[in-house]
Amino acid sequence: MTVTNAVEVVWKDSILVLAVLIASIALFILISFESLTTMVNTWEAREEYSHGYLIPFITAFLVWQRKDLIEKEKFSVNWVGTLLVVAGTATVIIGNVSATHVISLYGFLIALVGIAYAYMGSATRIVIIPILFLFFMIPLPGIFLFRLSSELQLLSSQIGVAVIRLFDISVFLEGNVIDLGRFKLQVVEACSGLRYLFPLISLSFIAAYFFSVAYWKRTIIVVSSVPITILMNSFRIGVIGVLVEYWGIEQAEGFLHDFEGWVVFMFSIGIILLEMWLILILSKDKRSFNDVFGIYFPEDTPENAKICVRALKPTLITALIVLIASALIVLFLGQREEVDLKRKTFDQFPMQIEEWIGHRGSIEKSSLDLLKLDDYIMSNFKKNDDRVNFYVAYYDQQETGGAAHSPKTCLPGGGWRILSHTELELAGTSLTVPINRFVISQGDNKQIVYYWFQERGQIIASEYAVKWHMLIDSIKHNRTDGALVRLTTLIGPLDSIENADKRLLDFAQNVTPLLKDYIPE
Repeated sequence: MTVTNAVEVVWKDSILVLAVLIASIALFILISFESLTTMVNTWEAREEYSHGYLIPFITAFLVWQRKDLIEKEKFSVNWVGTLLVVAGTATVIIGNVSATHVISLYGFLIALVGIAYAYMGSATRIVIIPILFLFFMIPLPGIFLFRLSSELQLLSSQIGVAVIRLFDISVFLEGNVIDLGRFKLQVVEACSGLRYLFPLISLSFIAAYFFSVAYWKRTIIVVSSVPITILMNSFRIGVIGVLVEYWGIEQAEGFLHDFEGWVVFMFSIGIILLEMWLILILSKDKRSFNDVFGIYFPEDTPENAKICVRALKPTLITALIVLIASALIVLFLGQREEVDLKRKTFDQFPMQIEEWIGHRGSIEKSSLDLLKLDDYIMSNFKKNDDRVNFYVAYYDQQETGGAAHSPKTCLPGGGWRILSHTELELAGTSLTVPINRFVISQGDNKQIVYYWFQERGQIIASEYAVKWHMLIDSIKHNRTDGALVRLTTLIGPLDSIENADKRLLDFAQNVTPLLKDYIPE
């Protein structure tokens, strides 16, 4: 019997295949360029996304790490890839047209997976997880980000106060304000824990990827990063409160404040690693930690391997054609003329409306930087003993990070508890659909809040419906302008909810006809 050594086959791409692939990726980046630029700007502007710079490089490394497995695959034809390219590029175009860049970024990821399938076919399974890791570089939609940040601020404040009380310190919590008597600490958006949460979820995902255990155990690692972040951030807030109580307000400022944040983050990573070690112990896995968790490198191409050349797949050619057509559509849409919005600015808004006399107020610069509005009015109006606060935030273009903030999200962050939320129609006004009505409280104080979104001639109550109307109007009319309108009145000790509603209705009947000159229809 004669024994022959089997020759290992290694597959390589021809120059033509590489040219088509590179052309497809280049066109794809061109189509998504505006949204990708916005994403990078968000990484720069918001600390919770600063880890985004690393994610593309980590993905590239994870794909390269599987080079030896890719070389063993001939690649197959899979038309699912072409369908995903069509769906992804269509989503990118819709996001571009509506100036909702987060939609484009999700479309970018869908189309990228589609290009991988069009190029590799079923072999995409080898790199699908590294590609999907790119999801962690995409900022959350603003409507979810602000809501999540607000909820985390409240939760972190509550747990932080519980930590302070463990040290037998008298403390009072009002919304996100921790009152220590001599000092008050404001748990601002930066202290919500998001700047730890997003990077830690990304790191736990990578840790789970390299953790050679059952998938359900890997899932535990990723999911657990959320409560770990919340608890550690809350503990940090509590510790800062204790330090401030004994050593002064300087403990909550400058270098110490930032250093405490880094310590908390490193401790959180340590807890993730400890959790992985405990999983091995409790599951009675006899392998060492180094065997189960470690970074490996691809094997070198065998010297005597037989080199075969992959043929150009029709799926990749079709994907390139789709991308060319999409690029032409984007080029055409980009040449649409900007709409000239003729409107009065709010510095011209009258301070006397019938019997209501107003006094202008202002918003702090730090809040303006967060709101990113283009024009606003904040005024207190008085009629005899009746008082109403009138606020409108106007945006020429509503994009990621620059859109109307819902009071439903902002009120709890200011320490107000929502007692009830209903929708009602304001008879005798120019409003033709129901608006939002909130009854809120803070300590002994109660207020009623009316608010609605007024956009391009439409009155909308729902924060989610606003996004839909914005998408439709951006496509049909190339407009994403709009405003948030809010009326607020205090319910005094001798006042009633019925009287408060009456004065808000009276003010709304007088003010709503004037808004059409300041909020374009």
